[in-house]
Order: sequence, then structure tokens, then C-alpha cells
Amino acid sequence: MLPRLRQVVLAARNLAATTTQIETTLGVRDPFRDPGVGHFGLANAVYAVGDTFLEVVSPTRADTAAGRYIERRGGDSGYMVMFELEDEPSVRKVLDVMEIRVVHDMTYDDIVDLHLHPKDVPGAIVALDITNPVGSWRWGGPKWEGRIPEHESGGIVGVSVAAVDPQAVATKWAAVLGVDVTTDADGYVLALPSMQRIDVIATDDIAGEGIVACTVDAALETTATIGGVRFSPGQLTEAQ
Repeated sequence: MLPRLRQVVLAARNLAATTTQIETTLGVRDPFRDPGVGHFGLANAVYAVGDTFLEVVSPTRADTAAGRYIERRGGDSGYMVMFELEDEPSVRKVLDVMEIRVVHDMTYDDIVDLHLHPKDVPGAIVALDITNPVGSWRWGGPKWEGRIPEHESGGIVGVSVAAVDPQAVATKWAAVLGVDVTTDADGYVLALPSMQRIDVIATDDIAGEGIVACTVDAALETTATIGGVRFSPGQLTEAQ
């Protein structure tokens, strides 16, 4: 059921400390470490949470995009949300019609990866990925390239994004993803057909804009803060 939320990325100063906390808190192990991110001055760790993924990136040199993001947010923080979509031509047409710039555009046999300009789609960095076959996920490591291996149950079931203008951000994200926007007591809700949800809530501080919370179906017994993001236990809910 697409679109789906497939990966959440945290930006943290101390990779080792953050990965230790992830493993202790969420009960996940054996991250994939992608040497390719070294080109961007980063080191990383990518954990499978069911068939979704939690990544941490950490700067290894000065003046990286992730480093600047950490400084702008005032510390470790949520960095990127990555979605899996179905049809590349349709996705590109939507971006063209909406005049949304693509700042990173990579095509492999098994995936197309599009990162959107944060000024055109604010709130957090958004990536759109079209997979072949559906359900594979190259960014999870070699065993996920072009196939779906056996994996644990559970996964990331929701993300909360803070924005100074939550209605505008929710409307833009919904248009990009092709889903509807509803409201609840806390703000605006994008209910994905995968039974995941994106909540967009208000902040009065531009430095506070970004990913602030994540709901996961994992070995998490109580709420914990990891990489500046609040993680809470939860399960998939019926799309509304």
C-alpha cells in the first residue's frame, strides 16, 4: 500500500553514543554502514525496524549539510523522512507541476531516489523513492537491494513534524504524496494507505521546525528521546 513511510534519518554529533542508545532502547542490532556517505563528509548506521529503517548520520568533517542542520536546530535532531512511492513518471510530473526542485536525483536498477528542496517542501528534508520491486530498499544494505529478505515484524508507524505554519506544510506534503489532510486536537494529520501517519504540529520557533517525534512498533516499553527525537511505542492504525 503506497505511499509508505520507509525511513527516518537522525542527525547526531556522536554516532557511537546514538547507535548505542538506539540498540538499547529499540532492541535492534547489526546496522548497515554505508561507505558511500563518506562522500558527503558523514558516517552512518542504518537499522532495520521491521521493513522500515532508522538511520543516524554524523558529520566527520566541518561544513557538511548535516552539520549545519544540527547547528541550526541547536543539537541532535530529526533530519529526513523518506517515502516509498509507486510510479516514477507520476511522481516527477507532480514535482514539475508544483515547481518543486529536486536537489539530489539518483537512479539505480532497483530504486530511484529524489531529495526535495527544503524551501519548496518545508518542515523536514523529504525524499521520495520508487523501488523495483516494491518493498525492496537499497538504503537498508546489500540484502535489501532489489529484493525483500526475511525480516522482523514491526516498524516505524508514524512521524511528527513541527512547523511554524503547520497547515501549509501539511498541505504541501499531502499534495506531494497524493494523500488527504485531516485535523485532530494536536494539528494536521496525513493518513497513509499503509496505515502509517504523519502529524504536523505547530511551533512558534523557526529553529524548532523539523522531526520531533517518531512512533515505532518495536521493543520499546516507554517514551525515550534519541537523537533529539521523542520515540514512543505504537502500532499501525487504520487510515482515516
